[in-house]
Amino acid sequence: MELHGRAAETDRMTTQGTAQGTAPFGRALCAMITPFTAAGTLDLDGARRLADRLVSEGCDGLVLSGTTGESPTTTDAEKSALVRAVREAVGDRASIVAGVGTADTRHTVELALEAEKAGADGLLVVTPYYSRPPQEAVEAHFRDIADASGLPLVLYDIPGRTGTRIEPATMIRLAEHPRIVAVKDCAYDLLGTQKVLARTELAYYTGCDEYVLALYASGGAGYVSTVANVAPGHFRSILDAFDAGDPALAARLQQRAVPLIESMMAAGLPGTVTSKALLGRLGLPSGPVRAPLRPAGRETADGLLALYEELVSVS
Repeated sequence: MELHGRAAETDRMTTQGTAQGTAPFGRALCAMITPFTAAGTLDLDGARRLADRLVSEGCDGLVLSGTTGESPTTTDAEKSALVRAVREAVGDRASIVAGVGTADTRHTVELALEAEKAGADGLLVVTPYYSRPPQEAVEAHFRDIADASGLPLVLYDIPGRTGTRIEPATMIRLAEHPRIVAVKDCAYDLLGTQKVLARTELAYYTGCDEYVLALYASGGAGYVSTVANVAPGHFRSILDAFDAGDPALAARLQQRAVPLIESMMAAGLPGTVTSKALLGRLGLPSGPVRAPLRPAGRETADGLLALYEELVSVS
């Protein structure tokens, strides 16, 4: 099967480096929202326009159908259609990582194969949730997915949502698989992360916007950011400043984003809700969220817009 984008050739998957090491999907990735029409159907034209904007403003890659992309409430067909539409929009300018994780290994394999056919460069695979499998079963799940598809895997470690951690020892064993290449790290355990970084070549991407600089400076590959939906250039500038040898500037840029990060990610509403509210105020593709999520209120959207304007006015 012909692969696309940065996965088209093995050496292209490994040539982009950072001060810390290899970044197989680029450094600056956005956990892209899934735009819907006002009627709640998939907005493929909006997805193309948003993807083009994100890449034009600094994103090396886009992660589709993750938490921010409302993967629990989109259908298998919608997930595949989204990958195809975004690939059409960005071509080879950016990598596409498709979220395929479910609580069911067999279903995840099916989604992985469909994402490969649709043109994804990699797969984001979350720890199986709800059933809370032991570590041996978690490891077997990821190995089964990696064996089934020709695409590289990003392990998604987010125990606050799944109820199950990918323990550092499990990560170290999984790193031996040739197609398990990266981690989206939402475990809030820098000690555990550093233990894995010290013993493997896994590329670590923080999925927590407040950790962008902290993980990067500790040897991470970059980030998968939700807030980058609205401020892709600002988050890219944090990494650029660090790579240019100006950690003080990188720290100032990270700190400058804290008010918006806190309001979008830690103020009681999911990042999907706040991202869509702010994108809507900016006149960018977004649309409603799907139930059981509910839209942000006007006051919340007003506050987000004010913080966004403050951030970009000094960026």
